[in-house]
Amino acid sequence: MAKVETIVFLSLVLDLFAFTIPLPLFPRLIEWYTLRESSDPNGFLSLTLRSVSYIRSLFYSPSAHSKRWDIVLLGGFMGSVFSTLQFIVSPKIGSLSDKYGRKRILLLTMIGNILSAVVWIKSTTFASYMLSRVIGGLSEGNVQLAIAILSDVTSQATRSKALAHVGIAFAICFCIGPPIGAYFATRPLPSAMQTWGIDLNIYAVPATLTLVLLVAETLFLIVALPETRNAGGKPKPDTSRSETDKKATSNGSTSTPKRDAQSRIKILKSLRRFHFLFLAIFSGVEFTLTFLTFDLMDWNNTQNGKLIGSIGIISALLQGGYVRRSMSKVGEGIMAKRGVSSCAVALILLALLPSFVNSNNAIAMKLLQGATVCMAFTSATVVNSLTAFASLQCDEPQVDEASGKPIEEHPDLAKGKALGHFRSAGQLGRAIGPILACASYWTVGPAYTYGVSAFLMFGLSFGMRRVASTKST
Repeated sequence: MAKVETIVFLSLVLDLFAFTIPLPLFPRLIEWYTLRESSDPNGFLSLTLRSVSYIRSLFYSPSAHSKRWDIVLLGGFMGSVFSTLQFIVSPKIGSLSDKYGRKRILLLTMIGNILSAVVWIKSTTFASYMLSRVIGGLSEGNVQLAIAILSDVTSQATRSKALAHVGIAFAICFCIGPPIGAYFATRPLPSAMQTWGIDLNIYAVPATLTLVLLVAETLFLIVALPETRNAGGKPKPDTSRSETDKKATSNGSTSTPKRDAQSRIKILKSLRRFHFLFLAIFSGVEFTLTFLTFDLMDWNNTQNGKLIGSIGIISALLQGGYVRRSMSKVGEGIMAKRGVSSCAVALILLALLPSFVNSNNAIAMKLLQGATVCMAFTSATVVNSLTAFASLQCDEPQVDEASGKPIEEHPDLAKGKALGHFRSAGQLGRAIGPILACASYWTVGPAYTYGVSAFLMFGLSFGMRRVASTKST
C-alpha cells in the first residue's frame, strides 16, 4: 500500500506541476492574443471580444477599466471550458476505470494531456489555444483516478490520511508551479526557432516544460504503477455486517443491504451538492484573484506567480502539519465546514480591498495577505475533506462467507463511478463559477462581487451543519 501511495503522490506532483504552470499567465496571454489579432476584425478572438463588450454594455456603462474587464470575462470563459468538459467526461472516466482498470484508463488520458501541451506550444491564434484547452478538458483524469487508486489500496480507517496526499500534492505544486511558470514566461524562445522562422506561442517555453513533465509522468506510470482495481487477491470478508444481513446474503442476495446502500447514496448526493455549491463560489474567487491584482494593482506575471505560490506554501504547511493529523479526530464534515467559513472571511477581506487601493496601499496589502492565508486554509481543507467523506461511502470489496464468491458492488457505489460523479459535480461548479464571478466583476465591480460571495459562503457553511455532524463511516 505504501508503495502505491508514493507512486500516486509522485505522479500527482508531476501532473499538477504541469497544470499550475500556466495559471499566472492567463491575463497577459489574453492581452498578447488581443494585440496579435487586433488587425483581424473577423477573427475568433475579435468576434468573441465584441460579443463580450456588447453584453457588458447592456449592464455597465463604459469606463476606463472596460477593456480590462472584458479580458477578465474572457478569462472566465477560458476557465469554464476546461471544467465544463471535465463535468461531462469525469463520470465516464470513472466508469471505464471500474470496467477496464485504473492504470489503462489513466494512461489513455495522459495521451490527451500530452497532445494538449503540443497544441499549446504551436497555438499562435486564440482559436488554436482554445483547442488545446478543449483537448485537455476531455483528457484530464489523473486527480480523479488517483483518488480511486488510493481508495482501492486503503481501508476506511486509513483512507482520509492517504487521500491527504492529493491535497499535499496540490499545495506543493501551487507553491512551485505558478512562480516557475512566471519565470519561464520571461525566457526568450530558443534561438534556433527564431533562426528557422518557426512561429510559436509567446509562452512556448513554459508550454514545453509542461510537455516534458507530462511525458515524464506517463513513462513513470507505465513503469511503476500497478493495477489496483480488484488487486491484492480475494476481497476481504465482510466483518462489519449484522448476522441478519449475512443471512440475507447466504439466501441469495448479492448486494449490500438496501437500507445501508440507500443511506450512503443519500450522503453522496448531499456531498455532491455541497461540492458543486462550494466550487461554484470558490472557483470564481480563485480565478478572478489574479485578474483583481492585474486590474487594480497592475501586477505582472511574476507578482501573480508569487501570490499563488504563497497560497500553495501555506496550504502545504497546513496539510502536512494540521489537516492530515486532525482529519480523523475532527471528522471530514467538520473540517470541510471550517474551510468554508475561512473562505467566507477571505471574501470579506477581498471585498474591502478595492476601497483602499491607491488611497492606502499598505492597508490594501494587509487585506490581500489576510485573504491569502484564509484561502490557503480553505484550499487545504474543503475539497480534500469532502472527497475523503465521499470515498468512505463507496462499496468495499467483500466476499460471501458461505460461498466464497465476491459480493457484487452496488452500481451507484462502485468507487470509480461514484467518485467520478462526485468530481463531475465539482467541475460543474468550476465551469459556472468563473463565468458568474467575472460577469459580476465587470458588471458591479469587485467589491460587490466578493461581498455577495461572502454572504453565500456563510450561508453554505450554515447549511453544512447537518452533514458535518454525520459520521463518515
